[in-house]
Amino acid sequence: MKTRVARSFAKLTLRDRAQAVVLAYETGLVSPGESADTTKR
Repeated sequence: MKTRVARSFAKLTLRDRAQAVVLAYETGLVSPGESADTTKR
């Protein structure tokens, strides 16, 4: 799983998960106050 995350970050030119969160907000992928539903898999 670490390899998949690292390759995704490289493609998006992100350094870490914090940058991924910022990108998600900036692009409208998530909205402030939106809860994460981790039960769906």
